[in-house]
Amino acid sequence: MNSVARSAPELEPHHAELVRATLPLVGAHVDEITTVFYRTLFGNHPELIRDLFNRGNQAQGDQPRALAAAIATFAGYLVDPELPHPAAMLSRIGHKHASLGVTAEQYRVVRDNLFAAIVAVLGADVVTDAVAAAWDRVYWLMADALIDLEKQLYVQAGVEPGDVFRAATVVSRIDDPAGVAVVTVESADPSVALPEFIPGQYISVGVRLPDGARQLRQYSLVNAPGDGTLAFAVKRVAAATGCPAGEVSTWLHDNVGVGDELEITLPFGDLTIDTDAITPLVLISAGIGATPMIGILEYLAAHAPHRRTLVVHADRSPRTHPLRARLRELGTRLEAMTLELWYEERTEGAHHGLLDLSALELPADADVHVCGATGFLQSVRNQLRDAGIPEHRIHIEQFTPTDWRLDSCPV
Repeated sequence: MNSVARSAPELEPHHAELVRATLPLVGAHVDEITTVFYRTLFGNHPELIRDLFNRGNQAQGDQPRALAAAIATFAGYLVDPELPHPAAMLSRIGHKHASLGVTAEQYRVVRDNLFAAIVAVLGADVVTDAVAAAWDRVYWLMADALIDLEKQLYVQAGVEPGDVFRAATVVSRIDDPAGVAVVTVESADPSVALPEFIPGQYISVGVRLPDGARQLRQYSLVNAPGDGTLAFAVKRVAAATGCPAGEVSTWLHDNVGVGDELEITLPFGDLTIDTDAITPLVLISAGIGATPMIGILEYLAAHAPHRRTLVVHADRSPRTHPLRARLRELGTRLEAMTLELWYEERTEGAHHGLLDLSALELPADADVHVCGATGFLQSVRNQLRDAGIPEHRIHIEQFTPTDWRLDSCPV
């Protein structure tokens, strides 16, 4: 498993003074800065929004907020090392970048367009040469940390930087009643096997949409490693107020079947279980957040069926619970698994209402993995802290871009 070095990056004192003085101003305008940045970036490089960046997240504003939050969080730590170390943030971003094939050269493109946006929003009278130099130093400290991590990931994967895309053939598709399609692929080239992976990881899947755009999305792996296949689960994302329908999920649901070829990436992701550990596991999910938990349980069923595991899932009803039948089948193969379900709809054998961890006995030495929507994650994190679970044992997975200003978990 990869990690980001926790040695403290340092700003030169004169840079730190300027960043500390201007951080409130930059922070107050950071959303506007990143909005202008992306507009400038995509104006100068339209191929990026067409072929790399998630257009859905851009339309909703999630990606601009995530970048803004990451830069503000990193700068804040540089001028106040008493704040939580940004190692978890950098690791999450680095794995995401590796899954998209990001290379070091692209950081210069981002930097040039970002600084143009800062000047456009704050004005040249505020962004003096000295202020620009200080924030340039912040940017490159963060960028260099990410570039180093991504180089490590590529080396460990045995590939050149960015060479993560592979052709795969669909060998199975199973449609779950909850609106989730489980797609299993194998290498399109019989002489080149698909790589192994660690339970909890994901792959990116690329599709060419009707307007010619090539869009990439990440999907959790839901099978146990070892048989040369990769299985991932796709939930059809319907349009909702202020949110467009999922472009890639809709295309995959409508077009992919056995025998079709897909573009996928090597597996990445840092929120994985320690396969050598014997401590208890607590897996907490809601909605489509169940998918990485299924992958973990598949591994345990094959390799560690005696490991004590508490599975907690929350959903609207049994009908909306993704891979519910598969979860129950795995429970029959895991001798030390306990299942606790919460449904908003009254259901026999399940708790009624919203998830309430105070109703459960959580092992103090458990490794806790949580996946779900933003509000659910915040609620569960607070409940875990109230239950006395140490921070270093809480591992949070969020499928949407993370607003790190709201994420105070230092692990």
